[in-house]
Amino acid sequence: QVQLVESGGGLVQAGGSLRLSCAASGIIFRIDTMGWYRQAPGKQRELVATLTKGGTTTYTDSVKGRFTISRDNAKNTVYLQMNSLKPEATAVYYCHTVRTLLGGITQDYWGQGTQVTVSS
Repeated sequence: QVQLVESGGGLVQAGGSLRLSCAASGIIFRIDTMGWYRQAPGKQRELVATLTKGGTTTYTDSVKGRFTISRDNAKNTVYLQMNSLKPEATAVYYCHTVRTLLGGITQDYWGQGTQVTVSS
């Protein structure tokens, strides 16, 4: 099994920055892509950013140019640097990963979530 633990959420003024961290532990081999999702009150959970082990990134259009996802493979940790934050970014942010087992079977893992609140 894989455990994901997020940290770094909190309160910030509009225009400020936060850095989220997500550390994976347990049976972590065969993990490739790690990413971040978020869910605002009354909204559906949405993908924010992903990063493969090989360095390929994706971002939702609303954060592109302001958020940066990065990864430390030695520490099994993924980060989300959030700059120029807007109130619309207020949400619970969730770390996510998929582990691919021998034979192509996949398993999904989610962190418990960390609250990000951006005030105007």
